[in-house]
Amino acid sequence: MPENQFKFDIQRHRDWQDTAYRGNRRWSGNWGRVWIDNVLIFEIESFEAKITNDRDDVIIGQSKDSKIVSLTGEGTITIKRVLDSGISAYWESVKAGHDTRFTIVGAIKDPDMVKGQEQRIQIENVWLNEVDVMHFTKGEVVETEIPFGFTPEDVRFLSTVQS
Repeated sequence: MPENQFKFDIQRHRDWQDTAYRGNRRWSGNWGRVWIDNVLIFEIESFEAKITNDRDDVIIGQSKDSKIVSLTGEGTITIKRVLDSGISAYWESVKAGHDTRFTIVGAIKDPDMVKGQEQRIQIENVWLNEVDVMHFTKGEVVETEIPFGFTPEDVRFLSTVQS
């Protein structure tokens, strides 16, 4: 069968999902929001939270397999710096000997999402791994990355996008 004929047949017999979920259904980060302890972070540039499966090797015969033995939660919030009040209050708490923890809520609700739905997660028991006290580069907007950790069992999906 000629290659062009094969491509034509694929296009002609597209599955309904191909047309139902066109490019406009892809989520745009412009619609993402983050709250820390119920305070909207309006300077948000990006947000990422992920869970890693920590594995140990398991040998079966001559084959190496693996087993999940724990989970690690970590993420990063990137902001365009505007205010400093949260960082200074956090630092004062750490200096006083407290291991301060937070709750983060992340949400994305793009108007083009399937059926206008929203994905919203809540992460409790969040701690900071670093504190960027100050940095800047002349001629550039100051952007700060805030790496954090969390216990994966404290992640809750408050709403998900379904077909």
